[in-house]
Parts: sequence; structure tokens; C-alpha cells
Amino acid sequence: MDKRRRKQAKTRNCCSEEVSSIEWEFINMSEQEEDLIHRMYKLVGDRWALIAGRIPGRKAEEIERFWIMRHGEVFANRRKELKR
Repeated sequence: MDKRRRKQAKTRNCCSEEVSSIEWEFINMSEQEEDLIHRMYKLVGDRWALIAGRIPGRKAEEIERFWIMRHGEVFANRRKELKR
């Protein structure tokens, strides 16, 4: 491995920060958007960019985050709290 590659590898590892999924804001979707996401997911799976292309104003990251928050076990308690 040459010096340049070692330096790139070092900078990638030391400076990356990940945001915990628990800190995500809940994303509000209209009933139509939710329905379309569910139908598209059945057809194409987790191809979020493809799904987002069918919903004006939504990004793939938003769609994926919505899906994870709606269907993930980590957020089950949080969903219960919001329903109250």
C-alpha cells in the first residue's frame, strides 16, 4: 500500500460520525404517500431511490428512514408513545 492510500484510509476512519437512528425525527407522510411506499416496496423491495422518484419532494433517505421507523423493532416503543 503506498503512502497516499494509507493516508486516505486514515482520514476516512477517524473523521466519520454516524447519527444514531434513535435520534431521528419522526417523518410525517400523507396516507397517499404511505400507501404508495408500501405498494412500491412490495414491487421493488428496498430500492429507495426508485420509490422516492415516484413521490414528488421526497428523497430516498427520507423514504428509507420512514420505512425503518415504521417497521423497525427499535422504534416500536416510540410509535406507541406517539399514539397516546
